[in-house]
Amino acid sequence: MNGGQRSNIKPGLEVDIVLKQDQRTGKLTRGVVKDILTNSPNHPHGIKVRLQDGQVGRVKNIYES
Repeated sequence: MNGGQRSNIKPGLEVDIVLKQDQRTGKLTRGVVKDILTNSPNHPHGIKVRLQDGQVGRVKNIYES
């Protein structure tokens, strides 16, 4: 699913994000969404979220439960 659309992302979903320090390599980090930090309805690089473990990054993949 598209990580650039805010409407696709809800707290509790499992997602892959790219952390700020991993943007050059594209390394993905998997976790569960706690908060949605981007206010706009979409973003070309992915919606910024905070995971339950406190890490912040932009959503690249969304996993359906």
